[in-house]
Amino acid sequence: MIKLQSYIQLYLRLALSTGYLKLGLDRLGCWGPNGKPFVSWGDWTHFMEYARQVMRFLPASLITVFAVAATIAEILSGTLLLIGKWTRLAAIGSGVLSFLFAIAMAISNGLQDPIGYSVFTVSAASFLLATMPAYKWSADNLILLRQTRRFS
Repeated sequence: MIKLQSYIQLYLRLALSTGYLKLGLDRLGCWGPNGKPFVSWGDWTHFMEYARQVMRFLPASLITVFAVAATIAEILSGTLLLIGKWTRLAAIGSGVLSFLFAIAMAISNGLQDPIGYSVFTVSAASFLLATMPAYKWSADNLILLRQTRRFS
């Protein structure tokens, strides 16, 4: 099982990173325009319509701030998890981000939405990734190996 753990953490890292990057970059139009297959929003305007629905319990002045912060955090977390840089910190950050999103969804639309879209599962997976003892096949591991060789 220990040998499998390195493959499992890689799979978990890649699955989480691609999910965050797909959604974060979608609102910037990177996957095509709104209405195209496999595009959720396609642009910032359509994403903000959704953000206003999910965060309708907040003052309107904060919604854009949180939407921008969430987008930056998703793209940054996705990138860091993909390359395996600061993996533990990125996993914790993405776990908090997705947990807050799940809570916002539950407040605005009911508990069925974050459960149905597996947002709590994504959050838990991020926190699980943060508990892994090592991240083989990552920038973190390459840096650690270089430092170990330098001091050997």
